[in-house]
Amino acid sequence: MKRVELVMTAIVNRINSAARRIPTWVVYIVLLLPALSLLYQGFAGGLGRDPVKGLEHALGLWALKLIVAGLSVTPLRRFVGLNLIRFRRAVGIMAFVYVCLHFAVWLFLDVQIWSQIWADIVKRPYVTIGFAAFVLLIPLAMTSNNWSVRKLGPAWRKLHKLSYVAAVLGGVHYIWLVKGIQIEPLVYMAIIMGLLVLRLRWPKRVTA
Repeated sequence: MKRVELVMTAIVNRINSAARRIPTWVVYIVLLLPALSLLYQGFAGGLGRDPVKGLEHALGLWALKLIVAGLSVTPLRRFVGLNLIRFRRAVGIMAFVYVCLHFAVWLFLDVQIWSQIWADIVKRPYVTIGFAAFVLLIPLAMTSNNWSVRKLGPAWRKLHKLSYVAAVLGGVHYIWLVKGIQIEPLVYMAIIMGLLVLRLRWPKRVTA
């Protein structure tokens, strides 16, 4: 058991050492590649019979993956010792980019009829939930910069706790979006809830 812990510690230390040498702009570029690939597949007919729906779904799924990745940073550092905190802002901003692309495809390529857009937001619960998550992410994206951190002070952390609510809404949006009971959306929701539980600060045990 001790040997396993030593091996894991060595692996984590190597990852942390490598991560410190990676510029954050590399993360932005790498995370943008899936979107470019999906857009190419959409125009090339590689997203099935309904490329608009395929593109919309894939972009939304990538947004949810990045939201989960952002939520994972603190638990990984707290419980594993893996320090990826310097990349959290990049992951969060790119999650918002994918949400925007997902919303834009739905808005301009899927619905198209402007009079129908607000009706869908009001009448369809999964659209309502998804739109609410999108709205919550806007102030977070706008304040994801050093100037906002300095100006808002302690309020910045409170504001960015809205990401937890947005993550849950994103999970609910995915569950309600699919037809019937499917495992994948439930797995994402379980991961989101698990990560939120891990982020809680548990009281220390008092020893006698």
